[in-house]
Amino acid sequence: MKSLEPPDSLHLQAAQGWLELGNHAEANEELDKITPQLRAHPDVLQLRWRIYAHAHRWEACLEIAKALTEMIPARRFGWVHLAFSLHNLNRTAQARKVLLSVLDRFEPNSTIPYYLARYCASLGLLAEAKSWLETAFRHAVDKEEEDRLKLRALEEPDLEPIWKSGST
Repeated sequence: MKSLEPPDSLHLQAAQGWLELGNHAEANEELDKITPQLRAHPDVLQLRWRIYAHAHRWEACLEIAKALTEMIPARRFGWVHLAFSLHNLNRTAQARKVLLSVLDRFEPNSTIPYYLARYCASLGLLAEAKSWLETAFRHAVDKEEEDRLKLRALEEPDLEPIWKSGST
C-alpha cells in the first residue's frame, strides 16, 4: 500500500508523538485531521488501534484489527492485535485459536509465541504456555531482545500461573 504524503503523513507523525507523550486525546484529534479518504490507511488504523487500546476501547480495537487482517493479511500486526483485542474482551480461547491459525504464515519470531504463552497460561494450559514461552525466547532476534522478553515475562500478569506452579 502507498505511503501517506504530507500533510497527512505529518498528522500521523504528530499523532504518534502525542501518543508517546501519553496524550491519547490529542493523538486521536491529530488522526482526525487526516484526509477522510485516507483515515482507513493501514498505518492510520494501526495507530488508531493503539490509541483505542490505551482507552480500553476493546470492541473498537477488535473492529480495527479485523479490518487490518483483511486489508493486509501478510502484516503480523493485524493478527496479533486481533488476538489481543479478543483476549481483552475475555475471549481468550478465540485469541489463541486466531494466533495458532496464522502461526505458519510468518517467519519465526518471538511475538506470536509470546502471546500464545500468555493466552495458554490464562486458559490454564500451563505446559503449552511454557513451551510457547521457550519458543518466544528462542526466536528472539538477539540476546538483548531475549533478555528484555524474559524480564517482561516475569512482570506479565497473564503468565503468573506459570511462575506460581513452579514449572519454570
